[in-house]
Amino acid sequence: MEHAVQTATAIPVQRRHTRPRADALRNRERIVTAAREMFVEFGPDVPLDDIARRAGLGNATLYRNFPDRDALVREVVCSVMDRTVRAGEVALAETGDAFAALERFVHAAADERIGALCPMVSSTFDEHHPDLEAARERAEGVIEEVMDRARAAGQLRTDVGVGDLMVAVAQLSRPPAGTGCLSVDRFVHRHLQMFLDGLRAPARSVLPGAAVTLEDLRRA
Repeated sequence: MEHAVQTATAIPVQRRHTRPRADALRNRERIVTAAREMFVEFGPDVPLDDIARRAGLGNATLYRNFPDRDALVREVVCSVMDRTVRAGEVALAETGDAFAALERFVHAAADERIGALCPMVSSTFDEHHPDLEAARERAEGVIEEVMDRARAAGQLRTDVGVGDLMVAVAQLSRPPAGTGCLSVDRFVHRHLQMFLDGLRAPARSVLPGAAVTLEDLRRA
């Protein structure tokens, strides 16, 4: 009997987790969402304490998920690119008109504030981080597929490249110097549509220079 008691007491007690994994994932997403909003509004140097406050969480929760600013900025940029990829995939799957899929993808990219976030890639952290490179490759692959389909359908002019589209979307969705990003939002989709109309085939003019490729962008 004594041996049985000793054996029973030796079995480790299984502790219950006080917070399910789903809660931790939701908190992480709240931090990323708040950071994205504040990076767009105030730039990448916004205090992390302010981000935690907007997310409705404590500082400890933020630092438990993201040990430093670089980690948080990288996660924000990767998540934006991943959502843009999903938008492109949905556009390809749901839109029978190839050029309409391209339009849908471009406007979705603008809604993600790509132009406001792009400067952080080169100025804030290692742009060759594996997570960032993987997200960039996924995004570039979807952009190429959307454009190839429109070009094959004879709807996209042949003298433009993926780099042309990426540069234009980034520039047109970035607020001009001296203006707030949110204050010019109402103009972004109007100007993007003007640009998209200029991509339609047949081309009405000859573009100077050559189509910009992804390799051109990497060398720039």
